[in-house]
Amino acid sequence: MHQGYPTETLARFLKARDWNVAKAHKMIIDCLQWRVENEIDNVLSKPIPVDVYKAVRDSQLIGMSGYSKEGLPVIAVGVGLSTFDKASDKYYVQSHIQMNEYRDRVVLPTASKKQGRYIGTCVKVLDMTGLKISALNQLRLLTAISTIDDLNYPEKTDTYYIVNVPYVFSACWKVVKPLLQERTRKKVQVLQGCGKEELLKVMDYQSLPHFCRKEGSGSSKHRVAGDTENCFSFDSNFHQHLYNFIKQQAVVMQTISPIRQGSFYVDLPEPDPDDAKIAKTIESELHKLEIQNGSMNGVAVNGH
Repeated sequence: MHQGYPTETLARFLKARDWNVAKAHKMIIDCLQWRVENEIDNVLSKPIPVDVYKAVRDSQLIGMSGYSKEGLPVIAVGVGLSTFDKASDKYYVQSHIQMNEYRDRVVLPTASKKQGRYIGTCVKVLDMTGLKISALNQLRLLTAISTIDDLNYPEKTDTYYIVNVPYVFSACWKVVKPLLQERTRKKVQVLQGCGKEELLKVMDYQSLPHFCRKEGSGSSKHRVAGDTENCFSFDSNFHQHLYNFIKQQAVVMQTISPIRQGSFYVDLPEPDPDDAKIAKTIESELHKLEIQNGSMNGVAVNGH
């Protein structure tokens, strides 16, 4: 789990519990228990069937676009256009955990080696293009995935850059921001437009996610400017490397003990009380917007 960096790993758990040793100790014991119970050490040798994996990639938009100038991996997430409606929840959870484990066991150790120093965090660029009130439908699954991250992969993100922000996001952010812990709040930067100018201060053009390449480009699932790679796509370098790595690990594991393809299931955790409160707040804000939209549409219709 610590990949040769036990001190840095313990520091992450301490940070996540505001340096309270007893709470951090409980957190790490619970995390190890979760890993044992769910056989997380073997998750990278359990491929999702390729047709299902492609469906997941088309509806859970996430990928890696490059590295920051400091050598941190840049993870791109298409929050607004992710629909989570082409596969069952268990495959979205499995894929998410596999990406976490691949990041921790392959991507970050490779980055550390390349930089000649410990790299333990990523930069995330979240694209809000297409975020709608209907995002409410995915809130339960997103809260579960977020809870898995909070409890078992704490403090793995250095900064969250939020781009292509529509009104729906601004309305929710206003009420959610005060609920976030200060250390999380400090990590979030909401950028103008597609964020290109600001992001070029922290990464080269080659590492910019495709949806940040030009003003108003948006994150349309597979619309890419010129020869820019869409890092969400199953055909991207990152996803090809990840999927092939899992297939190779499966072959290795099959020689030791046979594993049924795709046979991986993690119980969705109860949301952390803080996460649950945030989810509830987003839910009520989206409902308010829905009512406002309804009455505005009514006015428009009656006005004709």
